[in-house]
Amino acid sequence: MILVDDYRKYLNPQTLTDIQGLQFKARLIVEGFVSGLHRSPFQGFSVEFAEHREYVPGDDLRYVDWKVFGRTDRHYLKRFEEETNFGCQIILDTSESMDYQSHMAAVNKLDYARYLAAALSYLIVQQQDAVGLATFDTEVRDFLRPSSQPSHLDFLLQTMENAKAQGETAVGPILHHLAERIRKRGVVLILSDLFDDPATLAAGLRHFHHRRHDVCVLQIIDPAEQDFPFDDPTLFQGLEAEAELMSEPRLLKQAYCREFSDFLRHVRSTCRDLNMDYELVRTDQPLDQALSRFLSGRALRCR
Repeated sequence: MILVDDYRKYLNPQTLTDIQGLQFKARLIVEGFVSGLHRSPFQGFSVEFAEHREYVPGDDLRYVDWKVFGRTDRHYLKRFEEETNFGCQIILDTSESMDYQSHMAAVNKLDYARYLAAALSYLIVQQQDAVGLATFDTEVRDFLRPSSQPSHLDFLLQTMENAKAQGETAVGPILHHLAERIRKRGVVLILSDLFDDPATLAAGLRHFHHRRHDVCVLQIIDPAEQDFPFDDPTLFQGLEAEAELMSEPRLLKQAYCREFSDFLRHVRSTCRDLNMDYELVRTDQPLDQALSRFLSGRALRCR
């Protein structure tokens, strides 16, 4: 039997690589950390009234029907049609740049994103809501519409686990395509390094905003991509192209870090301007810390 306090060791990405089955990994992550949250960080949209349900401690008082309280002296909450049919579409970048792993990280970006996506999928189905999946590189490779069935979760996690890092990145155009394809309003969760032209990326995100989705962006990067910890002459090889470049890193570091910081700042400001949740996640970061920051921010926003 595994005690709750012992789950922390399973939140290490390196330990998770030794455990067979993405669903079991997701369950360990969720039961060891996420299930301790008092409120769900995911909620549907209040669009059309559907029914009442009895108030339970922790519910949002904004939805109490005070007219019913006046007649019955009991607290009931209004439920809305979209709340009873909540759906989340996870969009997972499987382009070749997601295969990058430096010596500073336990796993590559795709595996780290998979762990986060699997844990969140498990959490959503546990709260009896629906989750779907889209994987992409230059085109959409898999597209599973949201469902809350346990058998669907098995298929979704298997699809996620089988996804291979391949092809170049086309984040902006893919987001345009998926914004047209995902017609029902819900939560859209994007896990990607977002390595695309900033203007093209912003246009794709804006399309989801226009469709009135609740968008969460988790930008997954390797620590070496941000810190550029190279000193000796190094041969750099592009993951999404065959180009190679022999360079002296010490001469490039200042300019590179400035450009990369500007890129991250542009992505963050774009999400803020579009009222989207944004979280920068480094693959040297323990999974519980990444989940804590993201889910705590969601829970605060949902109050």
